[in-house]
This record gives sequence, structure tokens and C-alpha cells, in this order.
Amino acid sequence: MGSPEIEKDEPVTPAGRLFLRPEMDQVINCVIGAKNPFDVDAVKKEITNSMMLKHPRFCSLMVRDRHGREYWRKTEIDIDRHIIILNDSLDGDNDEDAVNGYLADLSVSSPLSTDKPLWEIHFLTAHKCAVVRIHHALGDGISLMSLLLACFRRSDCPDQLPTMGSSSQPKPRNSRRRNRLWELLNIAWFTLVFVVEFIIRSLWVKDRKTTISGGAGVELWPRKLTTAKFLLDDMKTVKNAIPNGTINDVLFGVISAGLSRYLDHRAPNIELREGIQMTGVAMVNLRKQPGLQEMAELMQSKSGSRWGNKFGMLLLPVYYHKGLVGPLDYIKKAKTVIDRKKQSLEAYFSYKIGYFVMNFLGSKIACVLNYRIVCNTTFTISNVLGPGEEITIVGNPVTYIRANSTALPHAITMHMVSYAGRADLQILVAKDIIPDPKFLAKCFEEALLEMKEAAAEATSRS
Repeated sequence: MGSPEIEKDEPVTPAGRLFLRPEMDQVINCVIGAKNPFDVDAVKKEITNSMMLKHPRFCSLMVRDRHGREYWRKTEIDIDRHIIILNDSLDGDNDEDAVNGYLADLSVSSPLSTDKPLWEIHFLTAHKCAVVRIHHALGDGISLMSLLLACFRRSDCPDQLPTMGSSSQPKPRNSRRRNRLWELLNIAWFTLVFVVEFIIRSLWVKDRKTTISGGAGVELWPRKLTTAKFLLDDMKTVKNAIPNGTINDVLFGVISAGLSRYLDHRAPNIELREGIQMTGVAMVNLRKQPGLQEMAELMQSKSGSRWGNKFGMLLLPVYYHKGLVGPLDYIKKAKTVIDRKKQSLEAYFSYKIGYFVMNFLGSKIACVLNYRIVCNTTFTISNVLGPGEEITIVGNPVTYIRANSTALPHAITMHMVSYAGRADLQILVAKDIIPDPKFLAKCFEEALLEMKEAAAEATSRS
């Protein structure tokens, strides 16, 4: 009999190598709240039998060769090394504050150990929640959400997996195609403009400094975390009041209005220039089918929906306004910006530029350029679509799903996840720059409610 075949180490992808750089060491923290305390042994058994531990990324160590090149090396999993149980209550006025405080501390002080695969689960038993920590080198938000949901079941159909929804919307067809040439010209023009802006942002151009600006080194500053809570029905009401509007249009309009309110609150005696730009860094899924992907597709390396990090970067500006004609004006202005971005290939080119730099100039240069983009902008924003129906894990109903990541040079990092008719926006801030994140969250929530009222009035008049 021949000797068993030894599995070769698999090179880490270019995007994964970027996230492993010390300057950009990114860990995704996903907190899952439950109606009842978790049965840890039952959850461990579920995870052991799930696709999660069948996936090679979750069963591999990250190792480096003598040249510093990163590889994945298969290893045996000891699940107990990945489980951390905290039985004591955390400091905080309530469960939400306590959990957010714990996550804020994790965002700056707790990297994942490289002597085991780069994931772990923290059970906060006194607060009936679990924090799943996964290194960004293992995959992006779409991949990881799909994998996590493979461990859950629908509340109404316990034998079925949660619905893998899609955020895509059908595009209007132009049967005569008379505007095709004009569309191609728009694509070429907007792509050129936005790609040039992307490049110069990575070199020297930066947002004008405001009271919410971060900068180099801010990723090491202490953090606070709070949650802005929205109802998807409210966002849809606003969306429907804007022709061809989307949830992302509403989200960016809310952010624009909320940041304007907050700046007025923080600096009421400082004359801010009307229309001052605050640029957000947004991640865009580049898979052929946007939204959550079926696990079978994600685990096929040749699939267009393959597992891993496959996203581009968009620079999305919002603007300070002392006061517009009405709340919906913020949505209209945000929609104009986003529609132009959709007509460009900025996200695709940003992905290809990053891939080129990683392969030909190395991860160090790619990290420097990526770090400068973050330093030269104002905030990070992401929006991941979660399950539309209520779900359970080992029979325990899930009450919320929220996500954030480790700190960046931005003073504000925002991650929205929708679940069962709600959308929770986690707002991670550098507390020495933004000491009152709860007020910032209130600015966002009140902005959406005002937009909802304006949308209802507009509908009643029509």
C-alpha cells in the first residue's frame, strides 16, 4: 500500500492577504441574540455536524513560509478551543449596552490567535447571546452570512433552512434600445471619473476635516458601540415615495440627514460650509447573483458565486446640509449619487486594481494604499441582507442578528443587517472623537421617521 497523500498548503487569496496585514487586521464580529439562554453543548453539536466545520477555511491554520507568504494548512479541529463561555453579567445599564460594550472592547484589543483556525464563538450566557468572531481573510459578509445561516432553521418550518434572499431588483427593459449608446457613454464617463477619484483618494485627496473625522492611528483608539434600530416597513414606505428608489438609497439618505443633525449638535457655534462632503467607503458584492448565496454554489471554487472575498469598493459621498426643503430631499440627493455609481464600473475596477497591486507590488503596498483611502475618507458603511423570516438555532428563537468589525482609522464604522422585518445598524465610534454615539443613533432614527411622515404626506396628496 502506498503512503497516504499529503495535502498541500493552499495559498491565501490576495484579498485574504490584505486583511491579514497588521495595519488592516480585520475580524468580523456577529452577535446573535436569543429568546432563551443558549444550550452550549447542543450548539457545539450542531456546529460540529454543520457545513461550517466541513469548509476547509474553518479547518485550516494560517501559516507563513520563510518569505512571509501566507498559506492555509489543514488541521484537526478541537471545537472546545474555539468556544469561550462567560457566565458573569457584563457592565451596562441593560443587556444591549452590556453586549455592545463587550463588542467595542473586542474591536480594538482582541485579535484572533493564529495557533488555531481563525474563528471562535463567545457565549455571553447572562445576556442570552453569542458572538461569532471570524477573520475577514476567511470570507466576506455574504459568504459568512450564508455559512452561519446553514446552522439555523426557520421558526415556521423547523426542518427547513432560512430563505437565502436577494437584494437585487429587476432592471427596467428598454425594448427599443434607442438609449443604448447613451448608456454606454455614461458607463465609460462615470467609470473614468470615479476610478480616477478612487486612485487619487489612495494618494493624497482627503475629506475636509470635521468634528467626526478620523485619521492615521485612530484604529487603536478606544471604542464605543451603539445600535440604531429601523423597521424595514418604514424604509420601504420611504423607498416607495421615490421613483425607482431602493433600500440603499434610503440608508444613505438617512446617514446624510443624521450626520448633518449630529454636526449641528456637536458644533452649533461653528459655521460649517453648506454641502461639505463626507465620503463613505462601501463594499459591493461582485458575484453574479447579488444577495445571499446558496452554500452549494459558494463552496464550488469555479462558480461565479464562489466562496471568499469577492467585493469591490465604492466611494459614496454624503453632504452636510443646514436644512433642505424637505426630509425626502436627502434621499433624492443620495439616489442621484448612487445611480451614477451604478452606471459605472467603479466597484469592478477597484477589485481589479487591488488584485493587480497585490499580485505585482505585494501586500505591503496594497495595504498602504488601502489604509490611505480609509484615512482620507470619513466613514465605513455596509449593508448585509439577512433572513426575512424568524429563525431558530437548536430550537432557540433568534431575536436579533447584528454585526460589526474591528476598528479602522475611521472614527465611525457602520454595519447594517436586516432580520425578520427589522434592520439594526451597528455604529462603532472612536469615543474620544464621538463621545455620544447614542445621540448619533437617535439622529439616524429620527431622520427615518421624519422621512416616513413626509412620504406618507406625499402619497396622500398624490
